[in-house]
Amino acid sequence: MTGIDATADIHARLAAAEATLAAIGERLSPELSRLDIAVLIPCYNEAQTIAGVVSAFKAALPGARIYVYDNNSHDATAEVARGAGAIVRREPLQGKGHVVRRMFSDIEADVYLMVDGDATYDATAAPRLISRLIETQSDMVVAARITAEKSAYRAGHRLGNRALTGLVAGIFGDRFTDMLSGYRAFSRRFAKSYPALASGFETETELTVHALELDMITSEIQTTYLARPEGSVSKLNTIKDGVRILSTIGRLMRDERPLWFFGSLSIAGATLSLSLGLPVVLEFLGTGFVDRYPTAFLAAAIMVLSGVSLTSGVVLETVALGRREMKRLAYNQIESLAAKLERLDRSQSDVEAARGAGSRARGDIQQARAAGEAGDRPSASSSRLIRRIAQS
Repeated sequence: MTGIDATADIHARLAAAEATLAAIGERLSPELSRLDIAVLIPCYNEAQTIAGVVSAFKAALPGARIYVYDNNSHDATAEVARGAGAIVRREPLQGKGHVVRRMFSDIEADVYLMVDGDATYDATAAPRLISRLIETQSDMVVAARITAEKSAYRAGHRLGNRALTGLVAGIFGDRFTDMLSGYRAFSRRFAKSYPALASGFETETELTVHALELDMITSEIQTTYLARPEGSVSKLNTIKDGVRILSTIGRLMRDERPLWFFGSLSIAGATLSLSLGLPVVLEFLGTGFVDRYPTAFLAAAIMVLSGVSLTSGVVLETVALGRREMKRLAYNQIESLAAKLERLDRSQSDVEAARGAGSRARGDIQQARAAGEAGDRPSASSSRLIRRIAQS
């Protein structure tokens, strides 16, 4: 996406990304049927829409297991989902982040597809989403939302998403145009190495930063985003959840980029200290007196705190590097999709080789029996054949 400004329109940026990966993105992977796929649907009061979501994904991914995690719904979400054919489980801790942590911990699969249960995401894009994951050997593929329906993606949400995505891009890396999308595909490596510390809707931010911090292979495709069905109510609180996402970005910057975080505080403190203390110093140089002792003491204290902040950042940067190395080691211990497919190929080759050896052995036995039934003394070649059968 070289040459496209980070603040460019989301449609133009996604079009450029799709053009770059069109050959891969539009082709369904032949390996889809060989992998164990789990569709994960976190739900809170989605009785009106969940049956349609489950049915749509069962049709789009016939071989996948559909899991619905009920997050303390007080309507019939669990019963409706079970009736639609989903595997229903419950997460008592309230918040999407808690549900994601439970899903990734409990479920074993090769590929995880996470989607909201509000019927706003296009189920027919699921095979393409997973195919992009397989063909590019990615660890996470994000379905960026494209819609012409104003009711589906309100201007305030679109602006907030763009601002938050741009903030994360500036701090951690610019790879995504829709950081807050709830429609994503993950590799097993990603799911089992993800620490999942978020509790609410800020979990998408944490998922994104986790991938960027470990330099995972990621990708993005565009999908249609639909308006909620009439009568269905969004659980997203624009201001409250926006503040929580901002605080999550700050926390992640502190934990993952401590030198940036504490270095910025140090620069701000040093600037304030100089602005307060410089007039006092100039006054002392000119008159030999210091009349504003409180200002001088305040400027000195702020400068000391600025130095402490910078030192903390340097020390914590080393700690963050150690944590990143440990997460990378945990990630490397989990089998990749490519390794899984290679293992399946080897197993299939071994089975075919064993079948071929069995067929040859049966043929040798039939030849030996035929020689015995002839009543003649076995020839040298027949004797060698019998010995070979005995040895095998």
